[in-house]
Amino acid sequence: MRKVLAGVLMTAMAVGAAQAAEPEACKAVRISDLGWTDIGLTNATAEVILDALGYDATQTLLSLDVTFVSMERGDIDVFQGNWRPFQDVQYAKFFDDGIVERLGMNLEGAKYTLAVPKYVADAGIKSFDDLAAHGDQFGKKIYAIEPGSNQPLLDMVAANAHGLGDWTIVESSEAGMLAQVERAVSAKEWVVFLGWQPHPMNVVQQIGYLADGDAEFGPNFGGASVYTIARRDYAKTCPNVGKFFSQLAFNIDYENAGMQMIMGEGMEFPAAGTAMMAKHPDMLEAWLKDVTTFDGQPGLPAVKAALGL
Repeated sequence: MRKVLAGVLMTAMAVGAAQAAEPEACKAVRISDLGWTDIGLTNATAEVILDALGYDATQTLLSLDVTFVSMERGDIDVFQGNWRPFQDVQYAKFFDDGIVERLGMNLEGAKYTLAVPKYVADAGIKSFDDLAAHGDQFGKKIYAIEPGSNQPLLDMVAANAHGLGDWTIVESSEAGMLAQVERAVSAKEWVVFLGWQPHPMNVVQQIGYLADGDAEFGPNFGGASVYTIARRDYAKTCPNVGKFFSQLAFNIDYENAGMQMIMGEGMEFPAAGTAMMAKHPDMLEAWLKDVTTFDGQPGLPAVKAALGL
């Protein structure tokens, strides 16, 4: 009888552990979106998975500056676009003071610096230092993305670095910048812009990244690793979501392919994320290792069932 009771008790304890849920406050997961296609893909992937796990994930479109301030205020939980070392100096205090915490690296092998079309590079523009002598051909303009993400370029102009003190940084958005590049390329005009990898621009356009921008973007053409960060103590308060984001990692080929589905084939972000998960079930399994649903059930089968994978 004692063995039977012990067995019943152990079963009850196991079921109770499996169904142990996170606090209700953890159900809403608030994610920052910068309007960048790469973060849009990774955010949509996270959102689709979290919703399938029983959470309520939402994205808010913010600038980079406002993202960090919003995390400090507790209005945003997670941000998947912490490019390092690019953001190290500008946002150092947020890390030094423990305002935000790193959950894990979600991409390595990225790059982020100025670029030109291949025909401009072939004409001899290989470096930041080559730009000033050809100011008239470029209209003395550098096309960039949304305000808050271009500080190294603004500082470069303010300091007259590379002789570019009388140039203008045209701030708009990823889409606006790329539209300007496409117009210039179609007319074979000279244009210099902020380029990065991963991104379909590396597939759709033939481009050359400019050397000697180490002071602005770091060595190796702004070589970077991308991290997922969270507001202070978020992973401690919501450990299941924290574990999921700490394991949610991608690679260059995955992101290029997913972004091409969005930008080249017109797929919606969630559909592209789901399609990429279907092509890479091994990655989905790694992301959900030891991750549960909101109410404590095994996460992987729940997600597969919800997404038809």
